[in-house]
Amino acid sequence: MTAPQDPGGPGEPAGGGAGRGGPRAAGRRPGTRTPLLAGLLAGELPDPGYAAAAARRARRTGGPARRPGRLRGGGVLLVLVLTGTLVAVAGAEVRRGEPVAAQRRSRLVEEINARTAETDALRRRLDRLRAETGRRRAAALARSDAGRDARERLARAAAAAAAAPAGGEALVVTLDDAPRAGTDSPGPRDGAAAGARVYDRDLQILVNGLWAAGAEAIAVNGMRLTATTAIRSAGEAILVDYRPLTRPYEVTALGDPGRLRDAFAGSAADRRLRALKERHRIAYGTRRSPDARLPAAGPPRPRYAVPREGGGR
Repeated sequence: MTAPQDPGGPGEPAGGGAGRGGPRAAGRRPGTRTPLLAGLLAGELPDPGYAAAAARRARRTGGPARRPGRLRGGGVLLVLVLTGTLVAVAGAEVRRGEPVAAQRRSRLVEEINARTAETDALRRRLDRLRAETGRRRAAALARSDAGRDARERLARAAAAAAAAPAGGEALVVTLDDAPRAGTDSPGPRDGAAAGARVYDRDLQILVNGLWAAGAEAIAVNGMRLTATTAIRSAGEAILVDYRPLTRPYEVTALGDPGRLRDAFAGSAADRRLRALKERHRIAYGTRRSPDARLPAAGPPRPRYAVPREGGGR
């Protein structure tokens, strides 16, 4: 005698547990877990093969999987050690090179000072020889009327070429760098005052303005200027005929101080320097000198003139 079979749902074959749906499948809603999936999620492995595969996977991930992490950590440590070694070696080289650089700089400064002192001594000797030559020439020319005439013409030419010392009343114009921030000592400008230094072009404009005002002779820090004198810069130094100047810069212009000041005031050079004083605190001032002495300039070097064959004028 057979038990009666439950009729299956729509679209499902009738039968018991041997069918695809069976008694459990008849009332199961879509989306519910199957017994196999529920067993897997609950950790119940119905087949020993699943357990063997899980063990093999655990061995693979539990043993060798940690090795790359150890290797990676060792590589990072090695890189850090090498970087530290390189930094230490570089620092040692820098410390070792600092005394050498300081010694070289000291030797260069000493050599520059020695050459400058030698040049100054030669210039003083040249001035003495030129003065002695001038006295002897004047004495020789004073012996005749023609000689005295020649001496006067020579004196005028020497004054025009700045080949002879000059003296008299003068207007002295002083320029200097602006003070550093928070101090009273002059120094280079920074930030908004990025130009608070006296440059070669400032001295050029000042000298040209004094020439235009009627100066008879001009010297910058005691160095006489001629029509061919160059005022230029080398780095942060200002050169006059390739000789460096030191601050403050004093420009002495021979002539009537009152007349020179009146003619210079309001000129383009004066307006520029006053603007630098107001905006960047450049030191700019004038004063009278009752008895200024300007030395002779260096011997001129003719560039285009050549002696005429056979003499003559």
